[in-house]
Amino acid sequence: MTPQSPTEEVFRLQDQQKKALKKLGIQTVRDLLHHFPTRYGDTSEIKNINSLVAGESAVIFRKISGLKASKAFRTKITMAEGRITDDTGTIKALWFNQPYIAKMIGDESLVRVEGKISRRRKTDELYFSNPKIEKVEKLPTGVGDSLFGKNGETHSLYPVYPESRGVTSNWFFHAIQKVLVSGALEFVEDPIPKIVLEKYHLPTLKTALIWIHAPKNENDALSARKRFAFEEVFYIQLERQKERLLLKEQPTHFIQITPDKIKQFLSRFPFSPTSAQRKAIDVILQDLKEGVAMSRLLEGDVGSGKTLVAAATAYGVIETPPKDNKFGRLQVAYMAPTEILARQHFESFIQFFKHLPVNIALITGTECLKFPSKINPNSSTHISRNQLLKWVKGGEISILVGTHALIQKSVEFKHLGYVVIDEQHRFGVNQRKALVRKHKTIPHLLSMTATPIPRTLALTIFGDLDLTLLDEMPAGRKLIITEVVLPGKRDDVYEKARAELAAGRQAYVICPRIDEPDPSKEMALNVKSAKEEAKRLKESVFPEYEIAVMHGKLKSGDKDTIMADFKTGKIHILVSTSVVEVGVNVPNATVIIVEGAERFGLAQLHQLRGRVLRSTHQAFCYIFADVKSQKTLDRLSALTKAKNGFELAEYDLQFRGAGELGGRKQWGITDIAMEAIKNIKMVEAARTEAIRLIEEDPELTKYPLLKQKVKSKVSEFHFE
Repeated sequence: MTPQSPTEEVFRLQDQQKKALKKLGIQTVRDLLHHFPTRYGDTSEIKNINSLVAGESAVIFRKISGLKASKAFRTKITMAEGRITDDTGTIKALWFNQPYIAKMIGDESLVRVEGKISRRRKTDELYFSNPKIEKVEKLPTGVGDSLFGKNGETHSLYPVYPESRGVTSNWFFHAIQKVLVSGALEFVEDPIPKIVLEKYHLPTLKTALIWIHAPKNENDALSARKRFAFEEVFYIQLERQKERLLLKEQPTHFIQITPDKIKQFLSRFPFSPTSAQRKAIDVILQDLKEGVAMSRLLEGDVGSGKTLVAAATAYGVIETPPKDNKFGRLQVAYMAPTEILARQHFESFIQFFKHLPVNIALITGTECLKFPSKINPNSSTHISRNQLLKWVKGGEISILVGTHALIQKSVEFKHLGYVVIDEQHRFGVNQRKALVRKHKTIPHLLSMTATPIPRTLALTIFGDLDLTLLDEMPAGRKLIITEVVLPGKRDDVYEKARAELAAGRQAYVICPRIDEPDPSKEMALNVKSAKEEAKRLKESVFPEYEIAVMHGKLKSGDKDTIMADFKTGKIHILVSTSVVEVGVNVPNATVIIVEGAERFGLAQLHQLRGRVLRSTHQAFCYIFADVKSQKTLDRLSALTKAKNGFELAEYDLQFRGAGELGGRKQWGITDIAMEAIKNIKMVEAARTEAIRLIEEDPELTKYPLLKQKVKSKVSEFHFE
């Protein structure tokens, strides 16, 4: 057996097990060894039956007898039941609506039972209620023979693995123990240089694999997880630093504009920039002078004014003629994730630049617009795609705003000097490269996000980007009053919303679904749909107001019409899915109600809340939640406590892991790496070592195993 051995050759697998392992991405012994425990149980805490207490959870390793399928006497509910006995007594185990348990577990089998202890009211008898049960081959230390081996070893920790239908934690335990004693670890090579391991006191790969699957104590398990967490962040950093180095070596545009010109440009705005905006503009303009292609992430909370920073710095670019040209302008590309947002930014840039002789255009999947129009210099006009592409290639268009359409091969710029990507977490790394890298002279890149990201996560994911924070809100903006609303309090909220509507304001109502769930589907989520909720609100709650529905399946033109009517006040209440999450700007909307809030992530709820932070009016956010879990309620309550998105991001990282605010599903990073991201010292150490190695050996020729591992591992990170 070697790490490359296919699992199907090493283990006798049933079809269901093969499917389960494939679903988990486990095809070889190496994959199996890297299927890490989520936690460890402690056999020293296993209880005797006579010490069990109602209301507590307990673990028992013993034989089960009398297993049978039956029906409850009065309710006729099908169930399985059995008795577990040790030297101190007997306790019954009941599984309601799970009669198949009696067939799955053989009578007199040795089992591990874990679950809540309940008490019968009439007889005062204790019993296990729907416990987790699995067959085991041995009793753990403290109950019988050692769980981990021979010769009287006393490991009290046992690993608990992520499961999938067909393979249990117990199966993983025995399979991995078989691998550990097979000698397969002798073929394991460590990709991390020895000098790095010694510097940070990290165990070797072979040792770490033993410690994570068969720890003698908690310190062993912790050291192993520390090593694997460091390793994953280290791989990401190596790739990001390599990207950064390649960018530095490419020719770019040298852009210099006097501070007076920027000051004059900003003086036309009806408000003064915040000090945070001024600092961000200064930092970016300094980058543009350096002669090295800028790669910067501008991270600002919802409503903090990122667009103004982008506009001011874009002005600096278009006022710069191309190299060796006395006339003409460098071009700016501004990419947004949705057509609604692209159109909004196009209109904003017209307002910013209409006093200048500048051509601005919009390109999306459905339309092309140009400003100014020849017929009416104060408005834009529709033009053909071919005509627009011709003007962009010829350099006549100075600023091109668009969606993914911007990165199509047919879009060619004459002198692209600056790329701005809004809500950059919605674009993959490859999409960003496609826009930046198809030019001989590399344009400068400004990525922007309103999703607040903890500093450690930003350093990890965006290791090739410099970070600038907009941590100050424009003057006059009030904090949103946020309230978590439980069932029974809805009518009070509707009356508060009615008061705002009566004062001439507008409201959003957000629903998790477009249509009602199909009642024939068992797993369908029973949550509110936008279509039905709009109908209900019109019929029985707000009959006197105009209500419209918007969702992602509508045609682009229909969405634009609805948003235009909402902006102009023809529509008073917009019932929508989370399609309005990003960037939509309606200053008169001051109320947002989110239905089924427990179905949304904190970052998404924060984004949605930002839709009503667009003016100096007091804004209100009502989080409608049908929650039974205190943990879920505490999570939602964080929205009422956090003063801004940055606080919320740190809260989520501390209490829930980074999985939600730019986490596992979003980036493709494993849970173990997310643990590392809570540790700023570990992230900085991985970054420092990555920078050192890439500077010394950009192609990692001295470390072929590390080079191979980085290449294969980075393909798993989708960074989207």
